[in-house]
Amino acid sequence: MNLVIVESPTKAKTITKFLGKNYKVESSFGHIMDLPKSKLGVDVEKNYQPTYVVPTKAKAQVAKLKVLAKKSDSVILATDEDREGEAIAWHLADALKLKKTDIKRIVFHEITKSAIEKALQNPRGLDNDLIDAQQARRVLDRLVGYKLSPFLWTKIARGLSAGRVQSVAMRLIVDREQEIKDFKTQEYWTIKAILQTADQKTFEAELVKIDEKTLKKFDINNEDGARKITAELEKCVYNILTIEKKQTYKSPLPPFTTATLQQTANARLGFSAKQTMTLAQKLYETGLITYMRTDSVNLSEQFLASTRDYIKKNLGERYLSESARVYKSKSKNAQEAHEAIRPTNPDVLSENLKASLDSGQKRLYNLIWQRAVATQAAKAALDNTAINIEARDKKPTSSSTYQLRALGQIINFDGFLKIYPQSTKENILPGLAETDDISLAKVMPEQHMTEPPARYSDATLVKAMEKYEIGRPSTYAPTISTIIARNYVERDEKKRLAPTDIAFVVNKLLVEHFPEIVDYKFTAELENSLDTIAAGKAKWEKIIDDFYQPFIKNLEKKNKEISKKELTEEKTEEKCEKCGSDMIIKIGRFGKFLACGNFPECKNTKQIANGDKDGDGKKDSEQLEEFAKKYQNIKCDKCGADMTAKIGRFGPFMACSNYPTCKNILDTNGTGIKCPQC
Repeated sequence: MNLVIVESPTKAKTITKFLGKNYKVESSFGHIMDLPKSKLGVDVEKNYQPTYVVPTKAKAQVAKLKVLAKKSDSVILATDEDREGEAIAWHLADALKLKKTDIKRIVFHEITKSAIEKALQNPRGLDNDLIDAQQARRVLDRLVGYKLSPFLWTKIARGLSAGRVQSVAMRLIVDREQEIKDFKTQEYWTIKAILQTADQKTFEAELVKIDEKTLKKFDINNEDGARKITAELEKCVYNILTIEKKQTYKSPLPPFTTATLQQTANARLGFSAKQTMTLAQKLYETGLITYMRTDSVNLSEQFLASTRDYIKKNLGERYLSESARVYKSKSKNAQEAHEAIRPTNPDVLSENLKASLDSGQKRLYNLIWQRAVATQAAKAALDNTAINIEARDKKPTSSSTYQLRALGQIINFDGFLKIYPQSTKENILPGLAETDDISLAKVMPEQHMTEPPARYSDATLVKAMEKYEIGRPSTYAPTISTIIARNYVERDEKKRLAPTDIAFVVNKLLVEHFPEIVDYKFTAELENSLDTIAAGKAKWEKIIDDFYQPFIKNLEKKNKEISKKELTEEKTEEKCEKCGSDMIIKIGRFGKFLACGNFPECKNTKQIANGDKDGDGKKDSEQLEEFAKKYQNIKCDKCGADMTAKIGRFGPFMACSNYPTCKNILDTNGTGIKCPQC
């Protein structure tokens, strides 16, 4: 018997269908070894050597795999072909005590019968460069997290964390919020005219020039200026100067990489980055798409041929591109030798997928299918028309002349848009010749106000992380999930990413005192260093040492220099109603609050007036007053102290006034309905 080990049970189940009785496919259920949770696990005195342990949750499965390995003629390691997959294979080989000469490592980019059979015919050894790159990343992340997080606990609040990638992503979100706060709105106007042909057909044209000077965005910046020009245009006669017609072509976008899939699924389907990757993982493990962590836009020759056959057979030859369209990756750091994300078989349509897939999986598969298949379709042909119009005052003595432009576009041939629809706005103009008469029907001045940049969505944050080379395809979604879980970021009503109060404080501390940790360029250079390790061009220990020595020296210095009071307290003019002392603004893990300056003698705390911590549009002070009345005179059932009204990001709640000695919270969210199960 040959034992094949993969990471997940779903992947194991799919591969089992392609192999005969001589093979048994088992899952490792992810990583079977990791750094210990209770200590650093990295010996900084001995060349940063890590100590790996088998986590409690993995022990039973490791024991099972050891028994199966002893009974097997050979052990085949079939984990993913990236750094994480290589590290899992390495740890499996170690745990199962496989001899170097006995290690059979197979890799594939899709879970199909032909791909698995080809991989089994071409086993290789472990890739030590990939293993070193993964180990370097893990050690780097552990050193930053374990050394910097406790510093944040002592200087700001317990429960905070810092990370090599997460802190930079948090900075992007905080910097964007600051841009929004600092933004100053500007007024500007556009002026459009409704024009009419001799046969009463109308079309719209926009003012673009005054006296041969092209208008810039803010040239008309107030109502008086707009009204003056409007009045002058209403006295003008209109003539067609030129009609420009040209055909343009629109080409299909490249197939998906991890980053573009996350961006597009967020924009089109409303999926978060985490949701997209979870669904894509299922599609990959069931054999429907290729590996979903990639920055390559390459497509296999087999896929190109089968896709071109599909288009020719189902849409006709006119919808097929002249030759196979090949894309090249723009990323200089494309780290994995994978294909783009594509369906394994273009003949499998989303509507024909089995019922075991949920609607989210089907929708994502359809998006991947459309994007990949469209790459081999013909370009879309668009007819564009520009009509340039002159407006002159009826009196020849007038000094001003105006030029307006009407733009039209129609889709002459939809081409790839038939497969992968995109928002291509059509605007049909009436058929006109340069000698035709036109007249004014109406002038429409319109006021506009500039708007601040939008908060990041999952899509735009992933795009920014990709632009600044922060992390890699496999880390985008986990990073967003982490900063939300750590209370640095929360989603607003539009599901966009908004920083919390604590994010501003932590970011300010890191930017001022640990600038390299949150510097975009430095983070990208460090990521590039991991790529050089993976390429076998650098030793991982030296890269760790070059980072760690200045980092730890600076940390020790800042530990002595920085006071918690400076970072987390602000003076106010408000007095404590219980003891008369000054109230101060403090910051905890969940944001700002008012606390008595006479702590610990007086433990009075309250919410900041007019705040809206839970984002429900109601003032916190009003909610708290109402809540306190509803639950007045309640004692803590654990220590007997008074319960006091508090408010957090999920709304008001009752907490023990003896906090932090007693951390009891009263459950006030019961519905009174009994659970039907228990």
